[in-house]
Amino acid sequence: MTDQELELTPRQQTILRLVVHSYVATAQPVSSKSLIGTGMLNVSSATVRNEMAVLEEMGYLTHPHTSAGRVPTDKGYRYFVEHLLGDVELPSDERNTIRHQFHQAKLEMSQWMQLASAVLARATRSAALVTAPRIETPRVRQLTLISTQAHLVLLVLVFQGGTVRQRMLMLREPMDQTALNQAANRLNTLYAGADAHTIQTHPVELTEFESEVVDLMLELMRDDAPAQSEVYRDGLTEVLQEPEFVTQEGARALVNALEQPEFLNSALGARVGTVQVVIGGEGRWRELSACSAVLARYGVEGFASGTLGVLGPTRMPYGRAISAVRYVADLMSDLVSDLYSR
Repeated sequence: MTDQELELTPRQQTILRLVVHSYVATAQPVSSKSLIGTGMLNVSSATVRNEMAVLEEMGYLTHPHTSAGRVPTDKGYRYFVEHLLGDVELPSDERNTIRHQFHQAKLEMSQWMQLASAVLARATRSAALVTAPRIETPRVRQLTLISTQAHLVLLVLVFQGGTVRQRMLMLREPMDQTALNQAANRLNTLYAGADAHTIQTHPVELTEFESEVVDLMLELMRDDAPAQSEVYRDGLTEVLQEPEFVTQEGARALVNALEQPEFLNSALGARVGTVQVVIGGEGRWRELSACSAVLARYGVEGFASGTLGVLGPTRMPYGRAISAVRYVADLMSDLVSDLYSR
């Protein structure tokens, strides 16, 4: 943000804040008379009109059609989010209810995703999207070697996060189960928690058989590249009732954004728990020109992470959306962390 964009007087900041709050609540252009009626401005209506005209010249407000009132621009919303919103949290009773719902859920990833999308949609009255966490770098949890025939061994490799991979290994010389257990125990001691890069860059002295097993482990880890995560959605019906989406064109743009949410990738570069606000597509996503998205990355840094967020009109209750997304992301991170610790 430039120096000029930061040069709002306290009165102008108050007016911009009031306009945003009023327009978010009513979807109606805001007049100087209605701002005076709030009792938050101890000045004349003419002074307020002049200040609103200045804010319009600066690009924070605009006139819709011939209305006497004004509405925030994307730039106005951005200033509001970054400088006027402050820290907002969900009420404690609502946080407790949400936490209880997650604790009551089964220990199944799909149920967590469905619950997270439903909670976010209900809490924000927006469309919610949640992607399942993807393993960023496969790491060894446990290796098991099982004798199946005299010269055949089943290698079972469990990654952190619970993914299981299996492969058959042909032996040059037969080995009994006791010898296989000893080899597996040694490799587990050496490589538990390691990724492929660590295994390759920290060589240790291994037997010929152990080296064959490690080569097969590395092959399985390379093949376990992250797949495209499934996206869980909720709240579309409710958000389509907003005035911005009653037209066929507006509804189509919203549905397309939900069906092809490439903007979710913008949260992947952020740290886990960081909330990002995308207003009007920020010039990067044409399908979001009439929308805002509040996104967060959740999970365990360096292990597995997903993205969750809400999508609605730019006339969004940003404080509530940001606090809800942050809180649910924190809960999801705790759940994923528990999964890894098990």
